[in-house]
Amino acid sequence: MGLRELAQRHNRQITTNQTTGFAWPISITDPDGTTVEVSGFGDDISALIDPETGQAISGRLASIAVNINELADKGLGLPVEIHDKKIKPWVVEFDDINGNPHVFKVEKSNPDRALGMVTCLLEFYEK
Repeated sequence: MGLRELAQRHNRQITTNQTTGFAWPISITDPDGTTVEVSGFGDDISALIDPETGQAISGRLASIAVNINELADKGLGLPVEIHDKKIKPWVVEFDDINGNPHVFKVEKSNPDRALGMVTCLLEFYEK
């Protein structure tokens, strides 16, 4: 087994193991309404850097990182941004560390096919 395959295997173990890894339960719903529960990283932070001034500002930046194979194993493709407002977006839900639920839509999708992981930038969403 080469290093690339080993890195992908380790990535899946780390991103999907809620007991000994960093995984967190995440719910993803595709535009057709299919919802799956996966494990991955979810974050929602409020301290951002203004790219024009380099100063810290208050804002909201949420994202998830999930394993592509876990999505495929559960019958889901890669989450992507939906530009057409007539089509339902990909919806992501996860609780923060205090158990408060949050709902987002996928704003941008960045698959890393070498490691088998997709990172999605999220935007607040009301169902």
